[in-house]
Amino acid sequence: MTTVRDQHASQLPPPTLEEVSPDIYAYVQLDGSWGLNNTGFIKALDGLILIDTCFTEARTKAYLEAVRRVSSLPMKTLINTHHHGDHTHGNYLVSEAAIIGHELCRQTVIETGLQALHPLFPNVDWGDLELAPPFVTFNDRMDLYSGDMKIELIFMGPAHTTNDIVAWLPDRKLLFAGDLLFNQGTPFVAMGSVSGSLQALKRLRDLGAETIVPGHGSVCGPEVMDDVEAYLTFIQETARQAFEAGLSPLEASRQADLGRFSEWHDSERIAGNLHRAYSELRWESAGTVLDLASMVADMVSLNGGRPVRCLA
Repeated sequence: MTTVRDQHASQLPPPTLEEVSPDIYAYVQLDGSWGLNNTGFIKALDGLILIDTCFTEARTKAYLEAVRRVSSLPMKTLINTHHHGDHTHGNYLVSEAAIIGHELCRQTVIETGLQALHPLFPNVDWGDLELAPPFVTFNDRMDLYSGDMKIELIFMGPAHTTNDIVAWLPDRKLLFAGDLLFNQGTPFVAMGSVSGSLQALKRLRDLGAETIVPGHGSVCGPEVMDDVEAYLTFIQETARQAFEAGLSPLEASRQADLGRFSEWHDSERIAGNLHRAYSELRWESAGTVLDLASMVADMVSLNGGRPVRCLA
């Protein structure tokens, strides 16, 4: 029996493998909505450096098969840009790799486990997932090398989460941005910081990237930062007015005029983003753990009482 979810999933374009610079590839899963993340890899002289895995067993296996169509070199290194499951759930399938992430990424992967988001995504076929957190960690920055090419891992959190890093290749002016950047999708900062995300954008601009692999959406240029900045500024302004008026995040979400942002998928994320903005207006520390169940309930409510659309 074909379900509505299956019908929607069949309308998605297949993932693409794009050579964004010589021997550097982006694996892009459109439309980039919940669970459809981007990954990538670097073909070094004696091995592969992977950047992130995918949400489910099947999607990670498809990604690794695409990698193998390019190279049979050993997968020596796996970088996690942050702890979210759509970037880490498939880590266990790259068992030969050294898994690198921020110290808080390791900690949060372990604390979160594999089941925390299942209530938000009840229709996902996860496969036989196993927990595999980063086991090589750092706090501020770490440099890797592929021959003479340097890959700078730079801590940017708290922003999308508490533990965001980017992979910056200055010689290629190429940036793997993780979920600090969404292209034509609604940014989600409920587990990080609105103000921290805006600060991270300033730092990203200073890098001078010409080609960007965002965490979700098509490969793009630095213009995507303007869109993300505009949305996050809108969130701050909406939160300030609604907070002063005594509205709840859900009430504020229902009253907000999304304008051009309404064209982006996953618009219900505004509720989670406003929860985070309210926390900052209460002068709570960036990345303070908020009530996930309340945020999920508000997003589901904005989605007409239905689970959010996730085709991973």
